[in-house]
This record gives sequence, C-alpha cells and structure tokens, in this order.
Amino acid sequence: MRGRRRAATTGAAQEGRTPVVLAIDVGGSHIKAMVSTVVGEKRRIETGKHMSAERMVAAIRELTADWEYDAVSVGYPGAVADNAPALEPHNLAPGWKGFDFSEAFGKPTRVVNDAMMQAIGSYQGGRMLFLGLGTGLGSAMIVENVCVPMELAHLPYKRRKTFEDFVGERGRKLRGTKKWRKSVARVVERLSLALEPHEIVLGGGNVKKLKAMPPLCRAGENENAFLGGFRVWTDESLKL
Repeated sequence: MRGRRRAATTGAAQEGRTPVVLAIDVGGSHIKAMVSTVVGEKRRIETGKHMSAERMVAAIRELTADWEYDAVSVGYPGAVADNAPALEPHNLAPGWKGFDFSEAFGKPTRVVNDAMMQAIGSYQGGRMLFLGLGTGLGSAMIVENVCVPMELAHLPYKRRKTFEDFVGERGRKLRGTKKWRKSVARVVERLSLALEPHEIVLGGGNVKKLKAMPPLCRAGENENAFLGGFRVWTDESLKL
C-alpha cells in the first residue's frame, strides 16, 4: 500500500501540493463520486444488474471528465483482497472480482471495502468500531490507526440467524422498526463487550431510523465515505 501511495503522491509532492483524489462509493442502486478539490459536489450514476466494473469505470470517467485528479479510491460493497474485489457483488453485473482498477483508470487506485472507507472518514483516534446499518450490516474496525476489515454480518447471532438477519433492512421490514431498534441496541452491546472499542460509529441509511444512540455510539455521516476515500491517499498515519 505504501508503495502505491508514494507513487500516487510523488508528482503532487514535487509540485508542493497535496494529491488530488477521486473517491468513488459503489452501491447497488447508485455509484457516487467526489473529488477532493471540490468537496460537496457529489456526482452519481444509476446502476443495477447491468453494471460491470468495466462499465462503471467508463461511466465515471465520462461523468468526471472535467475533474483533474492524481489518484482514485473505490469503496466496494464486499470483500477486498490484493487491492481488488475478492467476490462478485450481489446487486451488480459480474466482472468485478480481481478487476484492475489502476489499469482501467490509468491512475493509481486503492480499493477498500465500502464500510472501511466510511470508517476511515469517521475515525478520530483510539479503537473505533464502525457498523453500517443499511441493506445489510457493514463492519470495520480501526485500532490505533491500523485499519482492520471485518465481516460480522453473517456470524451466528441467535435462533440460527445472523447479526444481519436482525439489524439489516430485511429484519427491520419483517419484525418492525420498534423491534429492530431493540435488536440494534443488543447487537451493539454484544459487539462492544467482545471488541472493547473506545467508541462505535453507526452509519448507513437506516441510522436515521434510530430514536437514540446506544452507549458509546455516535451517528456517522454518509459524506464520510468520501472523506475516507481522500484519507486513504493523504493520511500517512493510517496503516491499511
């Protein structure tokens, strides 16, 4: 990672400036992009079962043709290994696993799990657990600047069901929002006891459906995904 980071930042450093980063957040219904020099201007494309990695790159390059950048970050909704998706996504077309985004963009590119990208953007120090309450349950942990990808969603929870079955969107619709809130509080308590974080950040689209934050928790912001994408390349204290 550090070699790729140096490669991306060498030109910018020679010019005495911070590298410009294009951050991309891949979702099942939309793919969003933001560049670090125009924070707040978010561009998006609709996606779905037709969207392969190759098509995504072509669409993003067209969408951001007027933006200049030195490096790219991709937040991918699934496991990542060797700087590429390790599995095909559930809601998109095949062709993501092992895809070389650096070659496709023609820029140094770092691929991280989407929960990790938002966690990095939310991190303020110490031991932080990030839980993304959305369609499923995204998870990541950062321990004293060391980024630890996690896959907690499908671990057994109770009644032969998983954490995601109770706190994902399917569980909320099946059992109702009131019971879902109680499940979120219980899951947070259990993970807090197991992992001993200093704080827990709850992100994702469903965090707004909570009436109150459980102990140790604060609400994350979706925009933190883009901040995390920028920090992947610019924050030398992070160990990815």
